Amino acid sequence: MTVDPADKPRNETEHERLDRQLVELLQGFRVAVTGVQVLFAFLLTVPFSAGFDKVDGAGTPLFYIALFGAALASICFIAPVFHHRILFRLGQKPLLIRRANMFGIIGAFALMASMASATTLIVESLSEAPTWTIITAVVLVALCSYVWFIQPYMTRLKANRPPRRPAGTDATPQ
Repeated sequence: MTVDPADKPRNETEHERLDRQLVELLQGFRVAVTGVQVLFAFLLTVPFSAGFDKVDGAGTPLFYIALFGAALASICFIAPVFHHRILFRLGQKPLLIRRANMFGIIGAFALMASMASATTLIVESLSEAPTWTIITAVVLVALCSYVWFIQPYMTRLKANRPPRRPAGTDATPQ
């Protein structure tokens, strides 16, 4: 039987483990926040561009969902940095890591809503067929949901399951 290297305990203290976890979270946020900032900046300029006055019907709520979703995602991805600065040297790293994780998940949901709404708004503006607008929204939400949430959650469930016993083995110790 081979042992997965991920199953081996790391040779690190609790303090080192917490430091590593916080750095890993913040590195992930750096990637996400760049995309959110670009999207948010684009959305902030849209109302001032030519043709925005033609956005009506479903386009207006789509724009607001995209704009406020990007704002919420930005807030969530940036929040752990300020929590870390304010709680610096108070021994609150486990709390910071739990909060950062929560902010990251909420930020990802907000980013999903923003990306799906912004893309759907563009398709709605360019397409004459409302079917493409609906298909765009459904496909983007489904794709983000699966890749960002469902797939890792299923992996988490599988990792937490007790190992399966081969058929025909007795479950009682001898």
